[in-house]
Amino acid sequence: MFKQLFLFSLIITFAACTGGQKATLIKDKVTGKETAYVGEKIDAKGAISVDDLFEKIANTEEIPSVKVEGEVVSVCQVKGCWMRLVATDGSELMVKFKDYGFFMPLDLAGKVIMEGKAFKQVTPVDELRHYAEDAGKSAEEIAQITEPEEEILFEAFGVIIP
Repeated sequence: MFKQLFLFSLIITFAACTGGQKATLIKDKVTGKETAYVGEKIDAKGAISVDDLFEKIANTEEIPSVKVEGEVVSVCQVKGCWMRLVATDGSELMVKFKDYGFFMPLDLAGKVIMEGKAFKQVTPVDELRHYAEDAGKSAEEIAQITEPEEEILFEAFGVIIP
C-alpha cells in the first residue's frame, strides 16, 4: 500500500512540476506573422507601460486588474516560471504566473503584453537569492544579496508574445 501511495504521489508531483499550459499560436492572415497567447487569452487594448504601472501603484498597495506591456530582460532559466520587465530608469518588474499555471520560453526576449494584478511585497533574502540562482547569477553575485527588498510584483493570468 505504501509503495502504491508513494508512486501515486510521485506521479502527481511530476505532473504538477512539468505541467503548464502551452502557447496558442494565431497567424495573421494578412501578414503571416504568428502571435503567441499563453495562459488566458487576452487582448492588448488598454495596456500601459511598465513606467506607467510604477507611477500608478506608487500611492497604493495593489492594482487588482491591469494590462501592462514592456520589454523582457530576464526569464527563469530553470523552467520559465517568472520573468522580469524593465522600466526606462532600469528598475525591474518581477512577473509570476497565476497558480503556476503556465511558463515562458527560456529564451524569451522583447516585448510582451500581459494582464493580471500588480502589488507591493517585501521579498526575503532567501527568495531573492533563489531568483538570482534561477537567473544564472554567479555565486559571488548571489552572496551579495543580504537585505530583503520591497518590490512591485505582477501576477499575470494571460500573456501575449507578439
